[in-house]
Amino acid sequence: MLLVLGYLVVVGAVFGGYALIGGSFGVLFQPVELLMIGGAAVGTFLAANNGKTIRATFAELKLLLRPSRLDRQLYMDLLALLYELLAKARKEGMMKLESEVDDPGSSEIFGRYPKIDSRLLEFICDYLRLIIMGNTEAFEIEALMDHELETMRHEEEVPVQSLNKVSDALPALGIVAAVMGVVHALASADLPPAEMGALIGHAMVGTFLGVLLAYGFVAPLASIISHKATEAMKTFECAKVILLASLNGYQPQIAVEFGRKVLYSSERPSFNELDTHVREVKAAR
Repeated sequence: MLLVLGYLVVVGAVFGGYALIGGSFGVLFQPVELLMIGGAAVGTFLAANNGKTIRATFAELKLLLRPSRLDRQLYMDLLALLYELLAKARKEGMMKLESEVDDPGSSEIFGRYPKIDSRLLEFICDYLRLIIMGNTEAFEIEALMDHELETMRHEEEVPVQSLNKVSDALPALGIVAAVMGVVHALASADLPPAEMGALIGHAMVGTFLGVLLAYGFVAPLASIISHKATEAMKTFECAKVILLASLNGYQPQIAVEFGRKVLYSSERPSFNELDTHVREVKAAR
C-alpha cells in the first residue's frame, strides 16, 4: 500500500507542478519514446541476467503488494517456539527432539506456530539435528550458520542488484531516446521554427521519462525489496543466537532473551509480552 501511495505522490508532485507552471500535457504524451525506453530497459534486464535471477526478481515483484508477514506476532511465535523446543530438550534430553525435527509437519510443538515459514523451519530443524548428533562444537556450528546466512543474504540481494542496474540504465536510455528525437528533428530542418521547436521538445521528453522512471519508480522497487530481505534475515539471526546460546549452556529463558535482543526495537516484544505469550501457548495445549 505504501508503494502505491508513494507512486501517487511522485506522479502528483511531478505532473501537478508541471500543470501549475502552465505546461501542456499533450507535449508529454510520447508513447513512441516510452516504448523505446521501456523496451530497451526490458531488453537490458534480460541481457544482463540469467534465468535464475529473472525468476527471482519477478517472484519478489509479485510479493510487493502483499502485507508483510514480519510483524511482532511472528517474532513472538518464533521466540516461543524455540523456548518450547529448548525447554523440552533441557527437561527430557536432546534426543527427545529427534522426532520433532525429523518430521516437523506432524509435530505438536511446531503445529502450534503456523506463521513460521518453511525456510525458517528448515533452518531451525537442520541445526537442532546437528546439535542432537553431538559431534560438532559450538564454534563449528556458528561458523556454518554464518556461511549459510551469508549465502541467504546474497540470494536475497540478487533481485535488488538486477533492479538497481535497470534503474542506473534508464537515464541513459532516456538520453538515447532523446537523441533519436533530435536526429529526427534535425532531419526536418526545413520546417518552420515553431514545428522544429515542437519536435525538439518532444525529443527532450525522452530524457525526462528516463530519469523519472529510474528514480521515481524502479529504484524504489529495489529499495523496498532490500528492506524486506533485511527484515527477513532478522528471523534467522534471532534463531541463530538462541540456538548458540543454548548450545553454550544457557537456560532456555536466557537463550530466548538473547534472541529477543537481536530484533529491531519496532517489532521486539517486551520481556513481559513474551512471557505472557509463552504462558498462553502452554495453557492452550
